[in-house]
Amino acid sequence: MKALLVGFGSAGFHWYKKLSERGMLAAIVETDITMKRKLDGREIPFYTSLEEALQREQVDFLVNVTPPLVHTSINQAAFDRRLPVLCEKPISFDYTESVRIVQRAVKEEIPFMIAENYRCFPFMRKLKQLLDEGAIGEISSLHIDFYRKHQVERKYAVQILDDIGIHHFDLVRYLTGREGARIYAEIYHPVAGWGSAEEMINAHALLEMEGGIRVSYNATVASCCKPTPWSGSWRIEGTSGSLQLIDDIILLTQDERTTVIEDFSGVHAPNCLDEFVASLYAGREGETSGKEYIKTQAIVHHAHLSNATRTSIHIQLPDIL
Repeated sequence: MKALLVGFGSAGFHWYKKLSERGMLAAIVETDITMKRKLDGREIPFYTSLEEALQREQVDFLVNVTPPLVHTSINQAAFDRRLPVLCEKPISFDYTESVRIVQRAVKEEIPFMIAENYRCFPFMRKLKQLLDEGAIGEISSLHIDFYRKHQVERKYAVQILDDIGIHHFDLVRYLTGREGARIYAEIYHPVAGWGSAEEMINAHALLEMEGGIRVSYNATVASCCKPTPWSGSWRIEGTSGSLQLIDDIILLTQDERTTVIEDFSGVHAPNCLDEFVASLYAGREGETSGKEYIKTQAIVHHAHLSNATRTSIHIQLPDIL
């Protein structure tokens, strides 16, 4: 299979390397012609026009790594040609727009998957395996901390839940197998010294999942303490034990005895690209399809509503065909 890569910034270059390693890269689209220097003289078709690339290149799918504000126009252009899309998150910063894009993909049966890569971490796959095996009984609560000092130049105001927290909320859904039911959230900018005041880079949330599972979430990218991994630090309490994830190492406590698990060599953890391609070959829905991902974005959307109203909000899942 051959892919058209749209977007050649820092994230786009990462995808360029992944696609090139697999011999899947057909061409690149990037409006900034100066980005072509990243090819270092390699002969790869490079376009500044998506329309021209779609007309000239024969590809099997499109990888959308453009800034979120233009995701929709790229996805729509691909869908107009019934071209499968692997898109970086978020689908759009506009929740209603995200829902409409997913609705179109589902209605027209066009494969559409979001690169929700935190699920691909082998230690997360191991956590899921342990939970499914009943290692700690029934889940009662989850507690997640995410602390990093992370300032990067973006073409938009950073929103911690849209940019990073959405990964953690997706993992809550993945690990529990439940959907969000209610959320109370406070999202804010630090007192001083951290970029634009429009950037909401601290968050505290109390999330209730179906079945009464409670989740406490604390996150910031304005921390000066020892950073957590991008996956965060987790404590999952169950009816007969607990699981902790600290520095990407699992601690399983049962009957007051703790086992350290740090070898994940036997865990099947396909990356997003491999999962997407496998789903295309098999004619099935990708694990983090748009239809699946929008349920996570629903949590973030209602977190913003909660923050705006300072109230606990019931989470309504979108009506997807």
